[in-house]
Amino acid sequence: MENNAPWEILSTDAVYAFARTVTNLAKSNPFDYSALDWIINILMTELWDNGFSQTEIRIAFERAIADMPRYAAGEEKRGKGWNA
Repeated sequence: MENNAPWEILSTDAVYAFARTVTNLAKSNPFDYSALDWIINILMTELWDNGFSQTEIRIAFERAIADMPRYAAGEEKRGKGWNA
């Protein structure tokens, strides 16, 4: 796949915007449950409603979680400056 293809840029931009929105919602969450748990649950149902199979969704999440140690370089959470 070509580096910096328009699809890759569009998908990265969409995910960045989603993550920023989720961060802002989590910061303003007035409830006593995890905003991230709620949002990820809704995301998975929306993906299923939009034609992805349970298996595709599960595998994508499992692969992403398995890749976290490489991306996070051993850190549990990114420093404050990134998503403040």
